[in-house]
Amino acid sequence: MTNRREFLGSSAGALAGLAFVGCDLLAARPAGAQVRRRETIVSGRRAKVIDVHAHCAVPEAMALMGLKLGGPTFRPDLHMTSAVAQRIAAMDAQGIDMEVLSINPYWYKQERDVAEKIIQLQNEKLAEACAAQPDRFVAFASVALQHPDLAAQQLEDGVKKYGLRGAAIGGSVNGQEISDPKFHPFWAKAEQLGVLVFIHPQATGATTEIAGRLKGNGYLSNVIGFPLETTLALSHLIFEGTLDRFPGLKICSAHGGGFLPSYAGRSDWGCSTRPDLCPGGPHGPLKKKPSEYLAQMYYDTMVFSPEGIRHLAAEFGANQLMVGTDYPFPWTKTMVDEVLATPGLSDADRVAILGGTAAKLLGIRA
Repeated sequence: MTNRREFLGSSAGALAGLAFVGCDLLAARPAGAQVRRRETIVSGRRAKVIDVHAHCAVPEAMALMGLKLGGPTFRPDLHMTSAVAQRIAAMDAQGIDMEVLSINPYWYKQERDVAEKIIQLQNEKLAEACAAQPDRFVAFASVALQHPDLAAQQLEDGVKKYGLRGAAIGGSVNGQEISDPKFHPFWAKAEQLGVLVFIHPQATGATTEIAGRLKGNGYLSNVIGFPLETTLALSHLIFEGTLDRFPGLKICSAHGGGFLPSYAGRSDWGCSTRPDLCPGGPHGPLKKKPSEYLAQMYYDTMVFSPEGIRHLAAEFGANQLMVGTDYPFPWTKTMVDEVLATPGLSDADRVAILGGTAAKLLGIRA
């Protein structure tokens, strides 16, 4: 197997022909008027800002499924060939020093051979993008989680061969919860490698019985559906014992952990209220209170207000939070300001949220 050094060395000369990154990624700078790079200062010192929730796409991999960029799901600006200068300019304007790139799963229904090709191509392109701009990008590996043994190997290859910093997965796989024992090989590998797993929801409204209720005005399939899927995914990881079985897991969930962090106390009372549904103890077979598992996980700051960030920090600690913007989807352009404006945080808390915690988890020099 080609090792990481050999792979990166051999890929450097091929960047000019890559549709994903384009040759301008090697020295991408905004054309025309220069955007001044915003520096974030906390207590008189420069704070590195790392965005753990930033998307991209690999058109060549999508083509293996007959997909192409376009429309709200696969936006053209997810593709970095033409948008890299725009992306770096946006990062500079918002004060984002580094993005952790990830690709939302669209391949979970594919057979093993096609899924294997998609993931290999995506992880190679992600590695090349990061090697071209190592001071601006790192990335999470893609994995074919519908084939758990393959996903485990893809994660190991992503980390050891391609230098990727963990994995990005969906909140469910073809209607199956990611807590299902079927997925234990993947979780075991993530724990063994000690890498971060970033959970991003998929279109819950399109795959469950509540689809009809999420139709209509308000973009409810995302506004409600996405955080709902995350809420379900985290709850099952807790209550089905996945976090007991793999206590060393490092998990970060998008969108502030969905609705669960705002109502964590209710989870602690479910089994005692209905012990007939939770045999084995006051919290079923769990080793501790459900809310205690939430405190060992990580969350991005996509909650849209300083008060929302304050609440997450009060529930779980500022060291469990990391900046997320969902770029290039236009949900927010003011995340750094929201962190700086969050009441009740110490300067050390702000530095941790802005990038200190992400740097430690992802092996980035702060």
